[in-house]
Formats: sequence, structure tokens, C-alpha cells
Amino acid sequence: MDLSNLKPAEGSTHSEKRIGRGQGSGHGGTSTRGHKGAKSRSGYKTRRGFEGGQMPLQRVVPKSGFKNINRKEFKAINLDSIQELAENLKLTVIDENTLVEAGLASKRDKIKILGDGVLTLKLDVKAHAFSKRAKETIEKLEGTTEIL
Repeated sequence: MDLSNLKPAEGSTHSEKRIGRGQGSGHGGTSTRGHKGAKSRSGYKTRRGFEGGQMPLQRVVPKSGFKNINRKEFKAINLDSIQELAENLKLTVIDENTLVEAGLASKRDKIKILGDGVLTLKLDVKAHAFSKRAKETIEKLEGTTEIL
């Protein structure tokens, strides 16, 4: 094998019409761009959302609500999920790494423990935040809660 008999893989190339290669190609002359106007010129670009001078939809549609830029997003995990995890893996300490390894949260998530479900094990739980009910339930069973 040498460079003279290399071919592209089957199906990897398509025989598209070559544009701007003379009248015989069927796409000569204006090269499928039509006559005159900005779109026929080289280097033509429009900005995203431009609608030809018409008021863009983004500006027409009314805005509503409020988006707090300081909002803290938490990954919510309920006590029943923690109970199940602790039973399956026979754990007494639940922390961020344990939850990430179990697939309940991802590495960058801030974790909040919520009080939904039943907890029967004494656990030491470490998370970024706890709901009041979750904290009471864990501490009622003589477990500990630690905020990271």
C-alpha cells in the first residue's frame, strides 16, 4: 500500500455539486447566491436572533418573574434514600463522597438532606444543609448532623 492508492472509506464522501466552477456545472455565475444584496456578498454575517429589522421575538415577548443571581442550588436527598443506602452498604457515616459513589449526587453538587421518609438507623450525616425535620429525625436516633 502506498499514497497513490488511498481512497476514502465507503459512504464517507458525497458527490455534492461544486459551486462557482463555471456555467457548465449548473452552479456558476452567481454561485446559487442570487443577485445583489448582503447575502450575495462574501463575509456576510448576521447576529443571532436578527430578523431583518423586524422587532425580534426575544424583545417582543414580555419578561416576567425574578431570577435571583445569588440563589444556592442544592441536590435534595431524602432520609429514606439515606436509610436504604446505609442498609445496603452497612454504613454508619454518610458523607458527600458516599453519596457521590452511590450515584445520588454528583461531585459539584451541594447536598441538602430532607426529612421525607423513615429513618431507623443511628447515623452520622455530613451535608451542606439539613431541613429542620431531617435534623430532628437524625438527632432523635442519637445520630449527628454536620454541616460541611
